[in-house]
Amino acid sequence: MDRRPPLGRLAALGAQHVLIMYTGCVTVPLVFGGAAGLDPAAIALLINADLLIAGLVTLIQSLGVGKVLGIRLPIVTGATFAGVTPMILIEQEYGMPAVYGSMLAAGLFGLLVAVPFARLVRFFPPLVSGTVITVVGLSLIGVAAGLITGNGPEAPDHASGERLALAAGVLLFLVLFTRFARGFLGQIGVLLALVLGTLAAVPMGLTDFSGVSGTDWVGLAAPFHFGAPQFPPTAVVAMCVVMLVIFTESTAAMLAVGEATGRPVTDRDLARGLAADGLSGVLGGAMNSFMDTVFSQNVGLIGITKVASRYVTAVAGGILVALGLVPRLGAVVAALPGPVVGATGLVLFATVAMVGVNTLRRADLDRGHNLTIAAVALGVGLLPEVADGVYDGFPAWSRIVLGSGITSAALAAFLLNLLFHHLPGGRALADGPVAAEDRGKAGGTAEGARDGEEERREEAARGAGAGPA
Repeated sequence: MDRRPPLGRLAALGAQHVLIMYTGCVTVPLVFGGAAGLDPAAIALLINADLLIAGLVTLIQSLGVGKVLGIRLPIVTGATFAGVTPMILIEQEYGMPAVYGSMLAAGLFGLLVAVPFARLVRFFPPLVSGTVITVVGLSLIGVAAGLITGNGPEAPDHASGERLALAAGVLLFLVLFTRFARGFLGQIGVLLALVLGTLAAVPMGLTDFSGVSGTDWVGLAAPFHFGAPQFPPTAVVAMCVVMLVIFTESTAAMLAVGEATGRPVTDRDLARGLAADGLSGVLGGAMNSFMDTVFSQNVGLIGITKVASRYVTAVAGGILVALGLVPRLGAVVAALPGPVVGATGLVLFATVAMVGVNTLRRADLDRGHNLTIAAVALGVGLLPEVADGVYDGFPAWSRIVLGSGITSAALAAFLLNLLFHHLPGGRALADGPVAAEDRGKAGGTAEGARDGEEERREEAARGAGAGPA
């Protein structure tokens, strides 16, 4: 993680990280701006601020700031959808100044609780983190599918043959490239797939760069563009809940990065990473942006390329800052065809899910009630993803938590693990059937030790009798 590739390689690998997360990052301001009824200029302002803050926080997470901020892992951050629904509700009730005032307060809250929250890392064993990471990957596959087919079934080109063929071609290219490419070339397969897919989309009429020429070269919004911040108590509490949701998402993602890179994440590391999430709320509240979390598709990219240098993601952060300051560059990236981005995202999101499955392999699902815990949490997490509007009849505050499959899975896995493994009498249930020898060691009883010795003798006898004649 501490190696610095040559400059050209750094630039290409950093650009690859940006290209695969850009659409997800800018979708948040697009959705919020549209729901809030903002004009195109204001939405463009939100996008610029979003990219700027995402780049700054990515730099902090990758390089760190002393012993206070940044987990120093190859992490790329961006705006999270966890805050979109409450932000829309706050805007409708109190206006834009309350949206960013409550976000600012939630960021300060995040900075204060980062250390105590990080101390809960022992309650996120492979059983919990693996389940959450699996749900993260599976829940995002729908996003990739939407990019491939095109949003809106009423659109004339929705799921058209051209869109599906382009996505299939990109997917086939990725598979063959991964199989036969070697060295640095094999590490930039996703970048090449995006570039070649875009070139192939031009004669198919699936590209639209018309909006690039009308975009300013340089642009940055002034702090508190929508007015002095306001702090309605209900709005502040709602956004503080969102910050805890973001912490849950980021904790699972950071543990996954630690798993993928072979560097275990300590509670101190986690506290610095979560504090950077809190800082994103402070910066977002001041600069008309959004709260950030770790982007899972970039975690998946590490698994595919095996490139874990944190200086690569630091370069990605620098590129995001540049895109935030130079809107025209951002408009070029935003014009990448949906089927191309969706096809690469499909592989990356599925890779995240497989990282979760691989983590679950260390959870010993055959032991005790671990399989039940993982199954229930997985089902609860996928429910809002496969049944849209299942919680529409619930109060608004509860929809903030239950409406997110990631949050639902994290909450279910955390509570079930607590119930079966940490409450009095629960550990015995979690351990399940154990050998008599283990019982003797655990309880220190002579009877257990004798039982264990007898079992060893019987096993040796069976082994001797089973040998070749």
